[in-house]
Amino acid sequence: MSVPIVFLHAFPYSPAMWAPQLSVVRGHPTLVPDILGFESLEQAAAHVLVEMDARGWQRAVFVGLSMGGYVIFRLWNLEPERFVGLVLADTRATPDTPEGRRLRLEQAERVEREGMAFFPEATLQGHLGATTHARRHALLEEVRQAQLQADPARVAQSLRALAHRPDSTPLLPHIAVPALVLVGEEDTLTPPAEARAMNSAIPDSRMLILPEAGHLANLENPKAFNTALLGFLQELR
Repeated sequence: MSVPIVFLHAFPYSPAMWAPQLSVVRGHPTLVPDILGFESLEQAAAHVLVEMDARGWQRAVFVGLSMGGYVIFRLWNLEPERFVGLVLADTRATPDTPEGRRLRLEQAERVEREGMAFFPEATLQGHLGATTHARRHALLEEVRQAQLQADPARVAQSLRALAHRPDSTPLLPHIAVPALVLVGEEDTLTPPAEARAMNSAIPDSRMLILPEAGHLANLENPKAFNTALLGFLQELR
């Protein structure tokens, strides 16, 4: 049997964001858990492990984008023996800056008061790259609707969990499985410099910058993302 793959989605989206990838890894068993709304990223990671256990999976390749990458670090901290390999996409190992933490906590309070109506205007500029804003109007609207459909209570809970996440940088030199680091060239939230830092610190790591893609690189340039992912899976075999 081909190695199982666990896809971990970005904030504040749902597992549906992985549709372009699920269509190309059909030979692999896949798990796409919903990790929005947990009080901590450790709780989200524990939930993933419970779902793996329910399927009888001992090990898997973990693919995480943004918040999904943060949860991968918590999974490694909890049970590194469960990893065959990992893909860190548009994410970072460092914690929020004090200013970033303050902004997330303010957004959490506002989401609880007002719901999600303001959220796209506040975040879409950073969530999608310049090419998408200029040319991919259907994708821009799709991502906007995905935000508006998110549950405000769960979004607020995740904002607080993200604000208080620990520094995962000390884990990087101890990651003892193959790693692929992907980043959109137009990602301004977790830019290529963050990807290079992770790539340099993880012993068995390789990195690719995906053209014409921002923070949601798997949606903005699915062809490049899928090519990189499939190549990595082939390497693991």
